[in-house]
Amino acid sequence: SIIFNYSIGILLEKERINKKLLLIIGVVANLSLLVWFKYTPFLAKNIAMLFGNPDTSSPLWQTFFNIHLPLGISFFTFQGMSYVFDVYRKDAKAEKSLPNLALYIAMFPQLIAGPIVRFKEIAAAISERNVTTDKIIHGINLFIIGLGYKVLLANNLAFPADKIFALGQDSLTFSLAWLGTICYTLQIYFDFCGYSTMAVGLGLMLGIKFPKNFNFPYISQSITEFWRRWHITLSQWFRDYLYIPLGGNRKGSINTYRNLLLVFILCGIWHGASWAFLVWGLYHGFFLVIERLGLGALLKKAAPIFR
Repeated sequence: SIIFNYSIGILLEKERINKKLLLIIGVVANLSLLVWFKYTPFLAKNIAMLFGNPDTSSPLWQTFFNIHLPLGISFFTFQGMSYVFDVYRKDAKAEKSLPNLALYIAMFPQLIAGPIVRFKEIAAAISERNVTTDKIIHGINLFIIGLGYKVLLANNLAFPADKIFALGQDSLTFSLAWLGTICYTLQIYFDFCGYSTMAVGLGLMLGIKFPKNFNFPYISQSITEFWRRWHITLSQWFRDYLYIPLGGNRKGSINTYRNLLLVFILCGIWHGASWAFLVWGLYHGFFLVIERLGLGALLKKAAPIFR
């Protein structure tokens, strides 16, 4: 992935070359890598079900079912693609140093859990890092806070959530259902935000400033606001590299709603290869459309408790 994106970046700065074709090749190749490793088993299982569950014990079927997922592929694929986009748009210059680009794509603090970092944001810091005592101290503080989120809060909230979710329907009372839901809600926030905060802290210790990934998302008063606060770098990635190129909200209401639904279906699938994630993405896209249709204006007029 590193060598491929490095080559595409170098070629994009050459004269007398079809840059749009190169961009398409770069995007398709990056996505093909992601699709093969992350989604092939899911697609194979659904194809098998579609054809009446044929004998899947053959070596060919097992090849598709038993693909191992490379660590952090969702994050480093999106970073590779953002590099290609930024060079194509001339938002950043192609990196001539292969080790520097490797450092960007395989940056260990945020490789497996984010935030998603764009090349144009840290290109200068990679070339000339400035490590100071203040940054190291600030980075250590952030790392400790993130570690506390993960170990002290998320891990302990997981115990009641897992036990309640494992109960049968007959054993699940109204209050237990709410307790499990709230514990899980807090668990996933402190888990993910904890990892992101640790990554930002490690980055500062290395002299590189990563973007903020969470901004108190559970105080949001609409789904639109929620996605400005939750996994901020992913929302911005989809906005800048998919939603706006599709036309954003510039080509009429119907196209805007279509773009929102498409972006959030893909956002859901990006999180995981299952129908549940696709439905989850569609659910959020649906509420974003409803808010644009008028619910958002009603929410602004309503008392905060109803929002």
